[in-house]
Amino acid sequence: MRSSMGRTGVCWDNAAAESFFSALKNERVHRTVYATKSQAKRDVIRYIEGFYNSRRRHSALNYRRPNDVHYSYQQPAMAA
Repeated sequence: MRSSMGRTGVCWDNAAAESFFSALKNERVHRTVYATKSQAKRDVIRYIEGFYNSRRRHSALNYRRPNDVHYSYQQPAMAA
């Protein structure tokens, strides 16, 4: 994997990451009060693995779930 090397101020390089963090903050973090850092970490991981990747549909993925897209890329490699 190679990191993006876009110019400063070019927003298209990190649009997917910005979208993810926006959703994470708006749908989970800003609605929850965490007593400890470890509780916050567990909750964020649970949100990503339990909802964001498995049930939430994404416009950038043609309204498919991230897990479905991930496994569809792995299928041809496993069949070979």
